[in-house]
Amino acid sequence: MSIFKELIQYRELLKTNIQKEIRGKYKGSFLGVLWSFLNPLLMVVVYAIVFPYIMRVKVPNYLQFLIVAVIPWNFFTTCITTGSNCVWINGGIIKKVYFPRAILPISVVSAGVINFLISCIIILIFTIFGGVGVSIHLLWLPVITIIQSALTLGLLFILSAINVYVRDVEYIVGFFINLLFYATPILYTADMFPARARWLLYLNPMTHLIDAYRQIFYYHANPNIASLIYIIALSLLLLIVGYMIFNKLEKGFAEEV
Repeated sequence: MSIFKELIQYRELLKTNIQKEIRGKYKGSFLGVLWSFLNPLLMVVVYAIVFPYIMRVKVPNYLQFLIVAVIPWNFFTTCITTGSNCVWINGGIIKKVYFPRAILPISVVSAGVINFLISCIIILIFTIFGGVGVSIHLLWLPVITIIQSALTLGLLFILSAINVYVRDVEYIVGFFINLLFYATPILYTADMFPARARWLLYLNPMTHLIDAYRQIFYYHANPNIASLIYIIALSLLLLIVGYMIFNKLEKGFAEEV
């Protein structure tokens, strides 16, 4: 419980860090935070033009099918790739001032959540004007977002802490993120995967999250409850274990950074 007390005590620092994460990423660029919208849009346009011809995907409203998955995926990958380095790049501050080190990964994920929720406007624009429409099932959005945030933060606690001691982590993460993209049903439907090996696809937690987003935005249905239970349990376990690892390793941060 001490982490919650410290976060309350250092809430102004947390707020400042979140603002820095949001503004600092595109500092100096002409379009600034608009890149948060443009990056996933450009990805979607390329995949929507190229992929149906390569894989012969026959999905109605394929552009909307894609964007509902790409924007949550972008939220996940942006947090992981930038956040795995968050402790190391703040080494100068860590050496000089005490503050709860957990604020660093928490700030990355919090900023990611804000950017993601703003980017959901793009999903709504595409679904409304693309003929897919919207439904009351969107009320599930905060729940799914919280689950994804917990999963991402758990991973980030582990990766950012280990990266202080093993600098290769950020490069390994980049490789596995690219690999995981094709192991997640973003460009294709899960039933395109061979039936006997489909269970492997569902070991991937992002498969369950992407499916949940598609249910509420694209199919206008409730998320699969069994799938949600699995991902909630996994996210909570990862969050607890991740924080324990981070808490143990942070004692040596000042000497290593």
